[in-house]
Amino acid sequence: MVVTKMFGAAVKRREDPRLITGRGNFTDHIQLAGTLVMAIKRSPHAHARIVRIDTSKARAMRGVVAVYTGQDLVDKLAPVPCAWLVPDSDLKVPPYRAVAVDKVRYVGDAVAVVVATDRYIAQDAVDAIEVEYEPLPAVVDQEKALEPGAPQLYDEVPNNLAFHWKLHAGDFDAAWDAAEVRISRRLVNHRLIPTAMEPRGALAAYNPGTGELTIWCTSQNPHVHRLLLSSVTGLPETHIRVIATDVGGGFGSKIPMYAGEMIAAAISKDLGRPIKWIETRQENYVATIHGRDQIQYVDIAARRDGTITGVRVRAYASMGAYLSTAAPGVPTWLFGLMLQGPYAIPVVHCDVYGVLTNTTPTDAYRGAGRPEATYLLERMIDLLARELGMDPAEIRRKNFIPKDQFPYTTPTGLEYDSGDYEATLDRALELVDYQNLRREQEELRKQGRYIGIGFSTYVEVCGLAPSQAAGAMGFQGGLWESATVRVHPTGKVTVFTGSNPHGQGEETTFAQLVADELGVPFEDVEIVHGDTEMVPFGMGTYGSRSTAVGGAALVYACRKVKEKAQRIAAHLLEVSPDDLVFENGRFFVKGAPDRGMTFQEVALQAYLAWKLPRDIEPGLEATHFFDPVNNTFPFGCHICVVEVDPETGKVQFRQYVAVDDVGNVINPMIVDGQVHGGITQGLAQAVYEFAAYDENGQLLTGSLMDYAVPKASMLPSFTVDRTVTPTPVNPMGVKGAGETGTIASTPAVVNAVIDALAPFGIDHIDMPLTPERIWRAIRERSR
Repeated sequence: MVVTKMFGAAVKRREDPRLITGRGNFTDHIQLAGTLVMAIKRSPHAHARIVRIDTSKARAMRGVVAVYTGQDLVDKLAPVPCAWLVPDSDLKVPPYRAVAVDKVRYVGDAVAVVVATDRYIAQDAVDAIEVEYEPLPAVVDQEKALEPGAPQLYDEVPNNLAFHWKLHAGDFDAAWDAAEVRISRRLVNHRLIPTAMEPRGALAAYNPGTGELTIWCTSQNPHVHRLLLSSVTGLPETHIRVIATDVGGGFGSKIPMYAGEMIAAAISKDLGRPIKWIETRQENYVATIHGRDQIQYVDIAARRDGTITGVRVRAYASMGAYLSTAAPGVPTWLFGLMLQGPYAIPVVHCDVYGVLTNTTPTDAYRGAGRPEATYLLERMIDLLARELGMDPAEIRRKNFIPKDQFPYTTPTGLEYDSGDYEATLDRALELVDYQNLRREQEELRKQGRYIGIGFSTYVEVCGLAPSQAAGAMGFQGGLWESATVRVHPTGKVTVFTGSNPHGQGEETTFAQLVADELGVPFEDVEIVHGDTEMVPFGMGTYGSRSTAVGGAALVYACRKVKEKAQRIAAHLLEVSPDDLVFENGRFFVKGAPDRGMTFQEVALQAYLAWKLPRDIEPGLEATHFFDPVNNTFPFGCHICVVEVDPETGKVQFRQYVAVDDVGNVINPMIVDGQVHGGITQGLAQAVYEFAAYDENGQLLTGSLMDYAVPKASMLPSFTVDRTVTPTPVNPMGVKGAGETGTIASTPAVVNAVIDALAPFGIDHIDMPLTPERIWRAIRERSR
């Protein structure tokens, strides 16, 4: 493919050849001399007192170097941190020890740690540790956890209520009283397991001579990990190096600080040996965070013509057994602020109760709060349309924020940057051939076949920023990003970015940005990330912020470099910088294109420094820290078409159309891939995936034998398209694409299934819509 402009080109991902041929550099690939292997003894009980731990058999085993209990590590590690302290919510953060000292509070809680010469000996030693427990009553349902007499997880958290967060915009009682139509419904957004391809792991190497710790780990934000490791180990931040080069997916699950890497760091310091810990898939399922898990009571007020006048939500969010790193912010700010969606709803009321339960802690999972908000809103709009006898597409159109009202300030205080919501709806209707599809639906119903058409029109907040807003929301960090662009004497370019891609493709898209900005060949740009000793401090990758924030920092750094290069070129060409034009990697004099220098020639002169202006330093590099003034707000319309077999309850996907607007697109192929992956995860929540506990707190879906991650054969072909509404928030006009598919697809699928079941009088089934649940709902209505 001949490419003349890199921005907008569907360039193949440059990172893929090493990844798909097994040449990636993942945490478990790192080998250091003298490394010991760590394994963790985990609680089989969801709630119990630790009466006695006998480690004598484990200690006596050949190849076992050390065994630690929680008591051994109390003075070596501070509690696991929570870094989103939501204000004005009566937040209670109970202390959570990396290894339990007196009590375990979920299945998978660490109770002892073994260090051995290899992982097989370590696991055998873990099995040899004898722990006597006094089982205690457990509670796994967040509503039951708030009831009087429920088992209490912590003495310092009465009634298991970690926080009560409120966001009230407008007078909902007045809107409800004046409403011509009122719809109320209990909805469940069930618990999910992220299931990244690479489980978590760490290799910690403490150097007793220098007092420095190097740790390779599976992190989405290495600098944040370094900061948190400093706080829990007591080591100076300057003595810790975190490296996370290739990371096999995260979906939010590799944002938090976990017990595993903390323990490895402490033991490496204690023994003066490298310590490696790689979790098994079963450990990943019980000890890595889960996502979602909300019970929502939703009221929607409207006029008879379909105009929505208010939304009220009371949500009970299960936080699990402790508050993970970013956990309190997910069901509060990232959820409540988006309850308006793309609609001109004047009143939004939200109360969120964060509840501790004897389950794996929850935290950010792809979309993080926004899928929960979009799901309830899109389900309620379908219920409202059904009540009014309106077309579900037209009731959405009627309530859209008009395109001439952007930037638009929502009742909850967000400023939507740009949008044209009708354009995505119209394009999706065209692609799905909506009118003919409705006619086909009617004909098939006469034959006893049931197809359904489901809509999801959404807007999401991403490119999370600015830092002042983060501080106001209680986030214990900034939301800016950094980039250093270093041009070498030959004109080759190395970029050091604080973002940390782990599947998103920024090694490609960032190189495309640099190639366009500096006019250098795409192949001459190297992207370096994931090493705190090499790159400037950065906030990491999550919330679809890498390109919108990290990419913007990169572009501004490139422009600083280009400005300096132009001054050098002007001096060498003996003209004013204003007299130069920069095109296709070459500076030349206006009106005299033959008088010029290539970017590479200028780079060489910058380092030779034979003839530089007096006020210009040698070298050619620049650093920029970009703190956006606002978030970005992608939007779109997804339409799912299914057929449901009433005899078996099986859902067959016939068609899926996604029209998204993510602003300007750097690489269409990568954006399409992100949308495909996002749709798959959201679709999986709708009909396949479900993290289920029994009443004793045992995870019933604790392996890939039981947790239904879909196969490619279970998915439809996706038709993806785009409209383009650039954002003014960053210089590229990009909005972010990593989470759009997950946010939009779940309600689109559920709405499609319920639409197919309309002739049976079924207007709702809680997710996941398994064949059994659908079959039972049909049978109950057919009695």
